Amino acid sequence: MLDDGMPDRDDADELLRRALLDEGSAVTVSLRIDGLPVSEAVTVIFHARRDLGTLQTYVASGSLGTGSVVSSSDLLRVPCDLDLANAEDRDEAEHLYVEQATLFRDAVLSADIVLDVWREPLSDLAGHVITVDRGVELPVRLPQPRLLPTALVAPDSGLVVTPVCTARTLAEGRPPLGIACAQQDVSRIYPLADDPERCVIDFLEYSASRARQFAERMAHQEMSVERFLELSDAA
Repeated sequence: MLDDGMPDRDDADELLRRALLDEGSAVTVSLRIDGLPVSEAVTVIFHARRDLGTLQTYVASGSLGTGSVVSSSDLLRVPCDLDLANAEDRDEAEHLYVEQATLFRDAVLSADIVLDVWREPLSDLAGHVITVDRGVELPVRLPQPRLLPTALVAPDSGLVVTPVCTARTLAEGRPPLGIACAQQDVSRIYPLADDPERCVIDFLEYSASRARQFAERMAHQEMSVERFLELSDAA
């Protein structure tokens, strides 16, 4: 829970009071996070299916309230799931839920703040116009799962920057986070605490190097084809 972009250290009862519970074979607990500098607001959805034995985490853009209908295309699957199996009773399960939900909330807050810090160096180095994409689908492939349905996009260079995470249960602690830079078929992940300007420069150099290597391979292949055709013409 956020207020004016700053973390609100709610106690267990307050976190549970704000949760949205749906009855039935599927149970959904939603955690709304407002005041984010780039994403503005997101809703974390912990979704359990009793019949399938699944407990999964999703993140949707916007602050969704009770009774909100969300399309599956608006849900980003984030493989950082609750693990309450070690709880001996309901009270302990509540404690574990609050502990793990708070870890995820703090991870979202940290990632979005860092993404905001990236805006200026990305604008200076990769194109003056930087847009915010709040869609679930991106035009580039990433080497790790996304944490947020939010990305910075530099249209001039086609560079996409978005927070990513390592798949793990929240019982293992806060998920390892990183910032992914992607451009067409090239991508790299940098530590969340790394210097954004250094990372952007490194990625642009890496991408340019890959482009040169690809051009050299294509020229080599074309020359090979040309020599083969010369053999065919001589036969």
